Amino acid sequence: MVVRLVLPDHCPDLCAGFLLPACAALGKAPLSAYIEGMAKNKLNEGAGPSQRQLRVGELIRRALSEIFTRGDIHDPDLNRMSITVGEVRVTSDLRIATAYVLPLGGKGQDEILKLMARNKGELRRMIGKKLGLKFTPELRFQLDETFDRMDDTRRILSQDAVRRDTGQ
Repeated sequence: MVVRLVLPDHCPDLCAGFLLPACAALGKAPLSAYIEGMAKNKLNEGAGPSQRQLRVGELIRRALSEIFTRGDIHDPDLNRMSITVGEVRVTSDLRIATAYVLPLGGKGQDEILKLMARNKGELRRMIGKKLGLKFTPELRFQLDETFDRMDDTRRILSQDAVRRDTGQ
């Protein structure tokens, strides 16, 4: 049976007086070597969203798109606008969902965020009814800048210097 004595790093007198000579006598590594090999959770270290986050985000995106397409909201200002829901990102605890939206044609972007914020309670209730989740996430809305970034990328790639470098 192996027993490990784990002492905090902040007690240098005890570590220097007892642990390091004992480790050297046993041919073992000092405490810092044991701590470096241990990790809290190697699975989620910068790995991105989980499958469940992706699935719930996609379900919410589809539900929002369906609600906007049908005009189920009782706000006439929001019903008259065509809205694109590009993506929904959900936090790891599934409590907050950020929907990236854009009005069709890109006009009225500031207005759309105000209208969404005004109706987020009704939207959350409708999503909860459609999806039947244990907890319906709090909805937050942001403008989808994906199309702007695509246009910038196309503009950069169409420059003569870039074409020459890429061989096109």
